[in-house]
Amino acid sequence: MYELEEFDKQKTKILKYILYKKRTENEIRTKFAGTMEDNLLEDIIDYLKEAKYINDKEFIEKTVNNFMILKNLSIKEIKYKLLAKGISKKIIEDYIYENKDELEEYEKRSATNIINKKQNTMELDEIKQYLLKKGYKSDNIILNDNLF
Repeated sequence: MYELEEFDKQKTKILKYILYKKRTENEIRTKFAGTMEDNLLEDIIDYLKEAKYINDKEFIEKTVNNFMILKNLSIKEIKYKLLAKGISKKIIEDYIYENKDELEEYEKRSATNIINKKQNTMELDEIKQYLLKKGYKSDNIILNDNLF
């Protein structure tokens, strides 16, 4: 068993890591595995989850909101980026299901933005293929006000 002093020291180290940039539970586990006893790490993660410093659902919301403001992505690309952060597939799929309408509108806007950027350098068919490869649903790809 570890001492309270060790718990506080390691907790502070992890907190600094989290406060620098929002992290997922998996990112924390990956970063600190091997640097302390497993049961100590698990206890610290449990403590930080209870204290609301770690919350994967909140992480998804903030990350997706940032994507919506800064990037043009398909729903599939968003899902893959979140999976890469080690977030459970179920939590991601629940979020997508709960926010389906908003995400569909975002995907349509993203597709339109990409079409507008690329239509001077690519044929419409090439743009459509590009978008489909990136995971856009054909229902969300609108070229010249015509749904593909």
